[in-house]
Amino acid sequence: MELGMVGLGRMGANMTTRLLRAGHRVVATDMKADAVAEAVKDGADGAASLDELVKKLSAPRAVWVMVPSGAPTEGVVDGLAALLSKGDTVIDGGNSNYKDTVRRGEKLAAAGLHYLDCGTSGGVWGLAEGYSMMVGGDEAAVERLRPIFEALAPAADRGWGRVGPSGSGHFTKMIHNGIEYGMMQAFAEGFEILERKEEFELDLAQIGRIWQHGSVVRSWLLDLTVNALAENPTMDGIAPWVSDSGEGRWTVQEAIDLDVPAPVITHSLIARLRSRSEEAFADRLLAAMRNQFGGHAIKKER
Repeated sequence: MELGMVGLGRMGANMTTRLLRAGHRVVATDMKADAVAEAVKDGADGAASLDELVKKLSAPRAVWVMVPSGAPTEGVVDGLAALLSKGDTVIDGGNSNYKDTVRRGEKLAAAGLHYLDCGTSGGVWGLAEGYSMMVGGDEAAVERLRPIFEALAPAADRGWGRVGPSGSGHFTKMIHNGIEYGMMQAFAEGFEILERKEEFELDLAQIGRIWQHGSVVRSWLLDLTVNALAENPTMDGIAPWVSDSGEGRWTVQEAIDLDVPAPVITHSLIARLRSRSEEAFADRLLAAMRNQFGGHAIKKER
């Protein structure tokens, strides 16, 4: 089967390689010519533009978009919509907001095009391990592209599936990422408590390795945490600054809109925002408050 791939960042490039290894034909394009050249070395057909990519595919065409969410995705989808023909399919494998996905799906459907949203998890490990894919959109369109999803998944019958109509794939991935925030925060807090118990001289990586077998908290995320602790036990050289891709924010907003209490996910998002406050004005003000009402000492900056 053949597929167009737009976006050859690390994840898009790895997905391209995985498809090629499975025997599929991939026509790849990217804003960076050297990224396209690398894909061609791996066996892909290169294209210098969306127009050239579409012309190199046979109808009914399928084009996978793997670019940053927001304006980049909007521009690529609009560009493809102007070039593709009725019956063709666009797959958005990025982290788009599901509300944008629903809107785009309706717009493309009016033009006779299929729009599938594929929430994709797996990161840099996807090339070797396969990707978890939550697909939303027309069932017949998903079924036609089954060989593509089976090749990218951990196994043909595991790690992927159509979860519902347009928007549901990105919605499901959004919630997945919100859960991920909470799990990461719990591991981080737990290991910090262990690290602070200095008199026990605990080896955090060793403890993590114990938990990897038989423990109820064993998981791939724990495996990655153990890797990080083994490589850098004291986290030297790493700034306490944690970014977010936006999906945690969207998850919290959705919880509010649906009247669903989600304190763990919400706290994990707030903790990330807190990590970026270099001035920590709120902490300074809290210390001043304690001094005002209780005469508690204020620790001066050096």
